[in-house]
Amino acid sequence: MSKKINKVIKTLIASNFFLSSGWGLLAPVFAIFLVENIAVGSTAEGAKIAGYAALIFWVLKSILQIPISKYVDNTKGEKDDFWFMTIGTFIGGLVPFGFLLSYLPWHIYALQAVWAVAMAMLVPSRNAVFSRFLDKGREAFAWGIDSTIMGLGTGICGAFGGLIVALFGFRAVFFFAGIGTMLSALLLLVTHKHIHPADGYFPDFFPSFPKRIKTKKDKIVRPPF
Repeated sequence: MSKKINKVIKTLIASNFFLSSGWGLLAPVFAIFLVENIAVGSTAEGAKIAGYAALIFWVLKSILQIPISKYVDNTKGEKDDFWFMTIGTFIGGLVPFGFLLSYLPWHIYALQAVWAVAMAMLVPSRNAVFSRFLDKGREAFAWGIDSTIMGLGTGICGAFGGLIVALFGFRAVFFFAGIGTMLSALLLLVTHKHIHPADGYFPDFFPSFPKRIKTKKDKIVRPPF
C-alpha cells in the first residue's frame, strides 16, 4: 500500500479487508446452509428463509443508518465515530458464532437483525472518519484502494469458503468468519492512537505510554489519563 496514504486510512482499509474477507467466506455458502440445516432439505423453504433474512437485514440497516448518521454528524470530534465503528464491528463478529448454534428460522432472523444493527453503526461512522482523513488530492485513489481491497478479500475468500465447507463443514466457515470480523475490530482498537480527533484527545488503552498531540501552537499536551 502506498506510503503516501496516511495511517488512519491504512488502518481503515486493513480493517475493511478482514471484515470483507470474513463475510466473504459466508457469501457463496449461506443459502446452502439455510437449505440443509434450517429448512431441513426443502429448497422452497430455504429460499423463503433467505428472502426474509435479506429483508430484515436491509430494511433494518437502512432505517437505523439515518438517526445514527445524524448523531455522528451532530457530535463534535471523532471519539463517537470511533466507538460506533469499533463496537459495531465487534457486535457483527458475534453473528457468525450465533449461526453455529442456529437450527430454527427465527434464529436466523434474529441474527440478521443484530447484523443490521452492527452495520448501521459501522458504515456511517467508518465512512465519516475515512472522509475526514482523506489526503487532499488523493481522495479517489484512497476510495479506489479501499474498494479494491474489499473486493479482493470478498472474492478470494468466497472461493475458500466453498472449499472449507467441502472439507470441514459449515461450522468451520462460521468460525473463520467470526474470527475475521473480530480481527477487523481489534485492528481498529489497537491502532486507535493514530486517529487525532478534533477535540484534542482520544481514549488511550495504553496509559503507561501516553501519546503526544501537537496543538496549533506547536505545544505538546498530554491527555488527562
